Amino acid sequence: MLYHLAMALEGFHSGFNVFQYITFRTILGVLTALGIALLIGPAVIQRLVVHQIGQQVREDGPESHYSKAGTPTMGGALILIAIAFSTLLWADLTNRHVWIVLGVILAYGAIGGVDDGLKLAHNDSRGLSARMKFMLQTVVAAAAALLLYATAQDPIETSFIVPVFKDVVIPLGMISFVLLATLVVVGSSNAVNLTDGLDGLAILPTVLVAGGLAIFAYASGHIGFAEYLGIPSVPGVGEVVIICGAIVGAGLGFLWFNTYPAQVFMGDVGALALGAALGIVAVSVRQEVVLFVMGGVFVAETVSVMLQVISYKLTGRRIFRMAPIHHHFELKGWPEPRVIVRFWIVTVILVLIGLAMLKVR
Repeated sequence: MLYHLAMALEGFHSGFNVFQYITFRTILGVLTALGIALLIGPAVIQRLVVHQIGQQVREDGPESHYSKAGTPTMGGALILIAIAFSTLLWADLTNRHVWIVLGVILAYGAIGGVDDGLKLAHNDSRGLSARMKFMLQTVVAAAAALLLYATAQDPIETSFIVPVFKDVVIPLGMISFVLLATLVVVGSSNAVNLTDGLDGLAILPTVLVAGGLAIFAYASGHIGFAEYLGIPSVPGVGEVVIICGAIVGAGLGFLWFNTYPAQVFMGDVGALALGAALGIVAVSVRQEVVLFVMGGVFVAETVSVMLQVISYKLTGRRIFRMAPIHHHFELKGWPEPRVIVRFWIVTVILVLIGLAMLKVR
């Protein structure tokens, strides 16, 4: 909204021209989202406490987590408020990518909110049935993919890009594009949700990956940079940088309260939405493989659960002491802060590797 106001005032003073620059508005977006999260965080936490909206701990989880029972959850709502408000203030609201990405974030937040609400209402850690949750996620992701496909202005926007090999571009039809995009968004959403099991474990990697994807989005939205770097040029996708900036700011603000020992947990309302955000941004900038690399921690968490289930069903034995894999390290004797920080360090390395793919062609 303020972006459009600034553009309207441009004729009265040349100083308003600065709002044309995505980099400037992204910085404002980061600071706005961070400020909102820090400002409303204490009030949101207090409200959650008053209404007794507390964490439901898995009965089969590590014993060290029993003390977390009752810690306010659904704190992801403050992340979504900060992201939405910052985006609406600083993004170009005539841009299709802005509405598609923001729509996916809020829709997945609503799914997570229903899931969290059922957990609290029934005093059970299970919430929505896996089938219903998956169906809702799939419908939203497929709808977003169809919109992206229908509004694509160039064949490159619906092609599969293989990083490093600049000449490997695989055109996708509508069905294959929608299937790929849906898989990425739903998979990313659930991967972040699985990772959100320790204080601050999921939020900082999300911030780091969002920051990395922001660089890809900026380059893809700039014809000169896209041609120089040999990456897809997607008209208008540069505005997604502002949403990525809002995720970074809101995430850092939430981490202020979520760092060990956590005052609040994001719950599914935050985890599902943030994971979906990373997925739909990667699809929009045509960098699904890069997301797979940068989000390696999320991938490892998901794969650990899949391997554990497959191994137990086929052999009756478990590969890990407990899945997701962060619980395995806890049961090996690693203190919770050590697990968290080491996963953060791994994510920093993976994001740097992903960014290196910008130039390695």
